Amino acid sequence: MDKLLKEIDLLKTELDLLRQQADNQTIREALKIEFLYESNRIEGNTLTLRETQLVVNEGFTISGKSMREHLEAINHKEAILFIEDMASKKIEFSAYTLKQLHALVLYGIDRENAGVYRKVPVMIAGSPYLPPQPYLLESMMENYFLFYESNHTTMHPVVLCAEMHEKLVTIHPFIDGNGRTARLVMNLILLQHGFPLAIIGGGYENRIAYYTALESVQTQQSKTDFILFIAQNVKETLLRYTKILGK
Repeated sequence: MDKLLKEIDLLKTELDLLRQQADNQTIREALKIEFLYESNRIEGNTLTLRETQLVVNEGFTISGKSMREHLEAINHKEAILFIEDMASKKIEFSAYTLKQLHALVLYGIDRENAGVYRKVPVMIAGSPYLPPQPYLLESMMENYFLFYESNHTTMHPVVLCAEMHEKLVTIHPFIDGNGRTARLVMNLILLQHGFPLAIIGGGYENRIAYYTALESVQTQQSKTDFILFIAQNVKETLLRYTKILGK
């Protein structure tokens, strides 16, 4: 793990120099669209990358695609703008801002539950893990933010973003949108530390690897696989970005 984090730090230093010389809004916009496309794809959204771009940037309606799929794309773009604004203005990550972020993810999809901790038990389809009962959520979320406060200035940002990602999905505080929100929280932390958005691919093999690594934490209490999975994705994003900028 230490070796991988050192490689990530070196890549980020190289990318920081390249961004000063060659970065531009077109590249950043393309990577945002790819991030939201892949994040929604993990959850089963069937819009293609091109269709996602047309919906988000051109206002197109794609024939044969549901209204929910359109809203998931539009909402995700707004959520990315929200975490970028938080990072640039150094707005505190708190229960309030987390609920704001989740409300954006579910805007127009589930008004009753958007930005609200769940009040009923839930199950995760296809997973043996059973999320905690709703009466436990308030104290668990308090501990979630205490963990962040205790570690956000000392823990390596890649490890911290993986921890905050996993903990949120494991607590599963919302009826829907936990995965999308957790990936946005992960990227908020990366943005706060000057990293670009880390893209987790939504293809079948990568999606299975992602869920398997999460389940190893939830059912075996082993964090290593998930932290390594996230760190590798951060590294791959950095490598790709440096290549785009002409390294």
